[in-house]
Amino acid sequence: MNDKYMHKMKLKYFLIIFLIVSIFIPYTSVVLATDDSLYVWSSSANTLNMTDNTTNASNTTNATNSSTNTNHSNTTSTNTANTSNSININTTTNTSTNVSNTIEEDRSLLTNATSEVTDDNTLNLESASAILIEQSSGRILYAHNIHEQLRPASVTKVMSILLIMEALDSGKISLTDSVPCSENAASMGGSQIWLDTTETLTVDEMLKAICVNSANDCVVAMAEYIAGSEEAFVQMMNDKAHELGMSDTTFKNCHGLDEDGHVTSSYDISVMSRELLTKYPEITNYTTIWMDTLRDGETQLSNTNRLIKNYTGATGLKTGSTSLALYNLSASATRDDLSLIAVVMKAPSTKVRFSEAQKLLDYGFNNFSYQSFGKAGDLIQTVSIDKGVQATIPVVLENDAGILLAKGNEKNIEQTVTIDETISAPISSGQRVGEISFSLDGEVLSTVNLISQVSVNKIDIATMSTRVFSSWFNLLR
Repeated sequence: MNDKYMHKMKLKYFLIIFLIVSIFIPYTSVVLATDDSLYVWSSSANTLNMTDNTTNASNTTNATNSSTNTNHSNTTSTNTANTSNSININTTTNTSTNVSNTIEEDRSLLTNATSEVTDDNTLNLESASAILIEQSSGRILYAHNIHEQLRPASVTKVMSILLIMEALDSGKISLTDSVPCSENAASMGGSQIWLDTTETLTVDEMLKAICVNSANDCVVAMAEYIAGSEEAFVQMMNDKAHELGMSDTTFKNCHGLDEDGHVTSSYDISVMSRELLTKYPEITNYTTIWMDTLRDGETQLSNTNRLIKNYTGATGLKTGSTSLALYNLSASATRDDLSLIAVVMKAPSTKVRFSEAQKLLDYGFNNFSYQSFGKAGDLIQTVSIDKGVQATIPVVLENDAGILLAKGNEKNIEQTVTIDETISAPISSGQRVGEISFSLDGEVLSTVNLISQVSVNKIDIATMSTRVFSSWFNLLR
């Protein structure tokens, strides 16, 4: 054999040995590959964009300071400052530090759902009780006697509609079902469409009459159709109220006509309104109707909520008034990704009811913004794993990522990505592998779990052997 051939054979043997070693390394704790790509959020885009950190340093930032520490904690952090609306990015890997999910009140006047703002009625509202919340988080932005128990009138129907939507969602009923009218339903007073015991309407038509015209006869007919009796349906309403933590509420009927002991609060109305709008946003297909008809055009419907026509972004939700309750309203609206719910109770007139709901909504839209950083399933980065049949996994957001901010703070949000110290196969799709947190001036405002987008099996002897022989065969061909 000549020297050239011997050199070639030695090179082949060396490559084979290297190949075998590299294949078996995943069975140890050595990391074979990394991916430094991460998301950089820009408020001008309102989305997370995948950008390699080296490219980002030169193309999307005006000034970048990067430091890599090789100490025992194996922490890498990148601080990015961008004068054109970008936030600071900190990426931390291989740490077991957990960020608290508690959102505390800060100097921006933001509070969470259990920490109320000061009740000083700075808007000088005439209504006996009022509240303004941000729909996504439930954060209270304005409060005035929010736990005072008052008569809700037809705002009661928010809970009735919620239970109807749950029955639709579960398949118990469908929009095309024909719903009969009992003597009890036909006898309801107040707002109605004069149902007759000889006729039926579809669930779709019933919902339209309830949401637009506040029809008492229709809501009773639906209650009886779903639960068998109005009494059984009212029990369902109280059970749901208990489930949602509505401790100020006791329902005596499903329509809201005055009845002793039938009470709730503006806070509890905001809770059930948020539940309805968040879980069943399609309800706005009904609550935003201004005018419509039923019975082949013979019955005219006109929305009792004038904000639907007069307020930009209005999405609902429900009015209510009786001689004892006076004038109530749960008003919802969305502008620029910010969704608000304003509730006023016991306003002295219908004019005051609408003007004060509008005043609350204006206060919210003028002082706050909702900043979205990504949707559930958005890719954040790719991370290495140990002992898997593949070396890396894509890591995505478990839930939508976004926070409520006082206007002017949009540029000052710091985003921190934390990846678990050790990630080893087997890994299931949806398994938590880290978290992403959003902070303002050192205060953590929100955290969202990061999860694996895929499942990865643990590598075994059979898999490794197959890899070795396959690679060996390809090498020697």
